[in-house]
Amino acid sequence: MANERGKIVMGDDEVDAFLTQQRSSTVATVGLQGRMNLVAMWYDWHEGHVWIETKAKSQKVVNLRRDPRMSFLAEAGHTYDQLRGVSLEGAGVVIEDDAVVWDVCVRIFERYNAPYTEDLKPFVEVMARNRVVVRLDAERTRSWDHRKLGLPPMDLGGTTAAFLE
Repeated sequence: MANERGKIVMGDDEVDAFLTQQRSSTVATVGLQGRMNLVAMWYDWHEGHVWIETKAKSQKVVNLRRDPRMSFLAEAGHTYDQLRGVSLEGAGVVIEDDAVVWDVCVRIFERYNAPYTEDLKPFVEVMARNRVVVRLDAERTRSWDHRKLGLPPMDLGGTTAAFLE
């Protein structure tokens, strides 16, 4: 039997495009007791790194200061034939530099809201207040794109289908 996993791996350009286009992600850090702390996060994909902005005293930052291991997942697709995703594992680097925090906050603001203008500066200032950014230095990338399997289109079904937009 052929290796199905090898058929669905995304190339570097596909990973870049996917992470550029997606909106939501899940970020994992390691808690004090060794349990995973999972949170939904908006993010920025910039120069080959995932960047997030978060409160300086957030649990994920507390965890990263103690143990830098971090995982990131972005996924899409509502039927098996459409499932796609990218998972990154590596070290989360907490950055407190005001200029870097500002740049990341502007990029995230633009990604999820609107192009930045001076009129919108007060909104970004609120966003950046008491914040740090985390850059994920990925050591491992895993990806999948089930559309590459060439399966026939599947109908959206199951008990959750009625709740999808």
